[in-house]
Amino acid sequence: MLLEALSSAILGLALAWAAAHRLPHRLPTRSLVLPTGVAGALFGAFLTHTALDFANLFVILLGAATVSAASLSLLVRPAGRLHRHSATA
Repeated sequence: MLLEALSSAILGLALAWAAAHRLPHRLPTRSLVLPTGVAGALFGAFLTHTALDFANLFVILLGAATVSAASLSLLVRPAGRLHRHSATA
């Protein structure tokens, strides 16, 4: 159980670092991105372990990576300005 938590936290940190390095103009500060990736991975590992009681480490890390990527995707801002037109224009 400890190996799963540690592995998923490292995986979430790696995913968050890669996202912050690759998309710095579309994400908020690293001080928000890195903990979000780790928290998402830990929650994903917990969720996968709870749902699939006796899953192996690879399956749990896959669930951790999925939830971590989903939580990081919530932080991404649009690339350009949004052009909103009013209904009367």
